[in-house]
Formats: sequence, C-alpha cells, structure tokens
Amino acid sequence: MTASTSPTPAASASTTSRTPAPARRMSFGRWFAEIGWRHIVGIIAVIFAVFPILFVFSASVNPLGTVAATGLIPTQFSLEHYTSLLRGEHGAFTRWYLNTVIVCVTVAFVQVFLSVLAAYAFSRFRFAGRRIGLLSLLLVMMFPSILSMIAIYSMISDLGDAVPLLGLNSIPGYLIVLLGGSLGQVWLIKGFFDTVPKELDEAAIIDGCNHWQVFTKILLPALVPILATTLLLSLVGVLSEFLLGSIFLTADENKTLAVGLYGLLSENRSNNLGVFAAGSMMIMVPVIILYQFLQRYIVGGSTAGAVKG
Repeated sequence: MTASTSPTPAASASTTSRTPAPARRMSFGRWFAEIGWRHIVGIIAVIFAVFPILFVFSASVNPLGTVAATGLIPTQFSLEHYTSLLRGEHGAFTRWYLNTVIVCVTVAFVQVFLSVLAAYAFSRFRFAGRRIGLLSLLLVMMFPSILSMIAIYSMISDLGDAVPLLGLNSIPGYLIVLLGGSLGQVWLIKGFFDTVPKELDEAAIIDGCNHWQVFTKILLPALVPILATTLLLSLVGVLSEFLLGSIFLTADENKTLAVGLYGLLSENRSNNLGVFAAGSMMIMVPVIILYQFLQRYIVGGSTAGAVKG
C-alpha cells in the first residue's frame, strides 16, 4: 500500500498567504471610450422619448387646455379633461374605447394565429410554390395600404349591399378590412421558427407525436418570445391605424379612438388640445401596462419552453 501524502506546513502556509493582486482601476478615458459614451447615448434617447410624453401629460392636466398655455412642466393640475371625456361631453368616448378594444384584440389574435400557422408551414414543410408564396408575401408587404384604398372601398361597399352588417360604417366591415393583412407577421415568425432545431421535431415524432402535437407542445412553448413581440406590434399597429378607419367609419358611435380623437383635434386644434391629450394618456396607459407584462416573455430564451422536464 502506498502512503497518502499531505501538504507540508510550509507549502500550506505559502498557499494561504497568497492573496489576489488588486485590480487596476480603469482610467476615465478608457472607461468613457468603452462604456461611458453608451450611457450618454442612453440618456439622450430617454430624454428624446420622455419629452413628448411629458408635454402630453402636461396638456392633459392643464385646465385651460390650449396650446399657448401648455408648457413642458405642468403648473396647474386638474382632471377636468378626463372627466369631460368620460361624461361624453366631446363625443362617445367610452364607445370609441370599446370599439378600439374589440378591433385590437380581434385583429391582433387572428393575425398572430394565422401568421404562426403559415410560418410553421413555410419553415418546416417543403412543397410546390413555397418560395413563390414567401416572395409574394414580401412583395405585398412592400406596398402601402393607401394604394389599395379605392379597391377596398368598392369591395366593402358591394359587400354591404348583400350583407349590410359587413358594409361600410360598421365595425365588422372594418374588421374584415384589417384582417386582410393577417399574414403580415409571417416572415418575422418564420425566421424564429428557423432558429429552433429540427431535431426537436424529429425526437417528438419518434416518441409518437403527430405534426399538430409537435406544433402545440414542442414549438409553441419555444416561440413565446416572438409571439409576445408580434402580438404587441400588432396591437400597437391596429391601435394607431387611422387612414382606413377615417374612411370606413363615419358614424360617431362606430369610430375608434384614433378617428374620434382626431375629429376633436381637427374641430378646434388649439382649445381642444387638453381633451386630445387626456384621451391620448388613457390610450397610452394600457399599452404600457401590456408591454411591462409581456416584457419578461420578450427577453426570455428562444428554446426555453422546449426543454423536456
């Protein structure tokens, strides 16, 4: 048998006496060149983003509500513009809000759902016309919606003659118009699909899963970040849509917030600034809350949900 060796007292003493060398402090010039300039750029970006928000908030709490009396920092505080909007003194604001929620939720979920299905097919399957279909989607996305406005108006007008519920000046008809771009997120989601290894699909198929089970149980959990991103982008895009809404929605009870608030501002741009700002703040708050809720999914790992337990 061999005797076990133990470190000598001198060796152990020399080991314990070693202390790490103190880290050298980075010079200010090097710190600024590598890190500091990023802080300056970030501060400038924050100021640039906060400036319009602060001005709108100041106008919304200013009891005068005029352009001349509104500054960057509010000097007076009043909720008069908020209460007048909710009481309906400047139009059916609550109805506009409800219409906007219905349109945004419906269009966003249908758009993301159809885009996910199409992106899965384009990413995982190989079929005739696949490349042409992808290029066609890209080509359609390059043209603005204003180019097809006359054609869409004629189509919805003719559809309203047959089915009045889906015609002009109706929320269902406006929904049909917006749902025409339901595949607008295909390229973005397909690019994310391509980053998920196909070995996950093959392993699930070997375990006995079909394509639908692979899609719902393996791939969808891995797509939570991109689904949250596309859902948020779709909601914000529909919320800010004004051009088509101003043409198809003319009755006061059928307007969305973008169309209704623009009508208030166009009637008297100076005196209605406070009312317009109050309505903008009430639109802004739910979007910020939704973004804060989805932020943890947006920054999540791309394949975190596909790891087997």
